[in-house]
Amino acid sequence: MKKTPFRLSPYQVQWLLIVGFVTVGYALYLRYLAIELSSVALACDPGLQTLACKSRAVATTLFKNSVFGLTALVIATLHVMRPSIVLLTGGLIAAGLGIVLYNIVLSGLAIGLLILGFARPAPATA
Repeated sequence: MKKTPFRLSPYQVQWLLIVGFVTVGYALYLRYLAIELSSVALACDPGLQTLACKSRAVATTLFKNSVFGLTALVIATLHVMRPSIVLLTGGLIAAGLGIVLYNIVLSGLAIGLLILGFARPAPATA
């Protein structure tokens, strides 16, 4: 069985850049302006029902249970077995959220596996 190298088109690279910047930007917003900001914590902990408080609660629950890192690791493993742009995009989203939102070890491993998904044997030349 011949495995062809997984290569991205320029449009796919641009798509991944946009998705990566938006994901990391939103994760930075959540971390520094919703989770760690003490005034938001003081307002949300008693039970304020705003979108920021709900996002804060969901993100806190997910990163305490390592959901971002585990999801990124599962998607990256699937990407190594059968590379595709859909898996690469999903893995990039989960790993970007995990790196910024405290799931560093699992998300870092997932990023390494996503990069490894590009490794295929070189074509034989005769």
